[in-house]
Amino acid sequence: MYVKQPKKLLILNILDILRKYTDEDHRLSQKEIADILKNEYDMKADRKAIRRNLLNLMDCGYNIEYSETIRNVPVRDKQTGEVLRDSKTGKPIMEENELWSDFYLKREFTDGELRLLIDGLLFSKHIPYSQCKELVEKLESLSNIYFKSRVRYIATLPEDKTDNKQLFYNIDVLDEAINKNRKVSFEYVEYLTDKKLHSKKREDGSVREYIITPYQMVAKEGKYYLICNYDKYDDVSNYRIDRIRNIKILDENGKPFRELKWSGHQNLDLAEYMKEHVYMYSSENVHVKFRIVKPMITDVIDMFGKDVVFSDEDETHVTVTTKTNERAMEQFAKNFAPDVEILKPKKLRDELRKELEKSLEVYRTREV
Repeated sequence: MYVKQPKKLLILNILDILRKYTDEDHRLSQKEIADILKNEYDMKADRKAIRRNLLNLMDCGYNIEYSETIRNVPVRDKQTGEVLRDSKTGKPIMEENELWSDFYLKREFTDGELRLLIDGLLFSKHIPYSQCKELVEKLESLSNIYFKSRVRYIATLPEDKTDNKQLFYNIDVLDEAINKNRKVSFEYVEYLTDKKLHSKKREDGSVREYIITPYQMVAKEGKYYLICNYDKYDDVSNYRIDRIRNIKILDENGKPFRELKWSGHQNLDLAEYMKEHVYMYSSENVHVKFRIVKPMITDVIDMFGKDVVFSDEDETHVTVTTKTNERAMEQFAKNFAPDVEILKPKKLRDELRKELEKSLEVYRTREV
């Protein structure tokens, strides 16, 4: 049997309601607070009691915002409750009355700031999973139910600063677009020799507009990326979120990830995607086999994870087999040459050999 809560808990329950259900975009009237008290806390309270407790919370330092309107109401006899009337005209005597509504709790942390804190935990490899999960839940409790319903679309934020002041705005817009399954449009900027960011342009000089379907936001190599589909193609693209400007949510529904090339008709598996895209390049995932010097085993596991397969080990070298992004594998081999040798696929091996030969030719022929 459910036991009714004592009246002295009224102020705590009102505070809990404000924490759970309100923010600047989700406000409650005194009647709505009363309804939640009745339905979820089995408590009855009139508007005067709710207003009195809201005032007490404000006096205690809680930053509760509200809207205030003035309306004229008839004056009533305090004993009988009858409406008082003018003795000459017979009309009701009116007085101004303040009406408070649209209450919400202004929080210490914005949703964008909480995402930064949460993703800072998710990005750390040194915090055990159970402790990380507990800390994330504590941070989530600082916001409301609306934040919790969207936090799954965010994973790991970068640590470095950015020149694009719209980063947090971009995050909020993309978060909303993902939640609503909408396409977005934006301009993409790049640095030129004046060391300033400029919108990318078409060959005719006009600013290029990107229309994409957003799927996830992730951090890699200290940068914050958007995983999405560029509208003209059926593959996956990655864009730096700090390089996005003039972003707008469109009315058109997004393209399902499972309909894209390379998706295998499956929804996006973020963990698998990140494992295969070690440098966040947008290209096909392939099965690769490469030979490394044994001191690089730690680097390989850090980069590709523990699902790699080792074989043909001798005193100095070992062969590695894994599935990863084609361009990422090429970049990895370049970064660690000659300690990494691609064996398969042959096409990738031949392409890398040509690239290395071109680089060698530059150093052989060009005098400085």
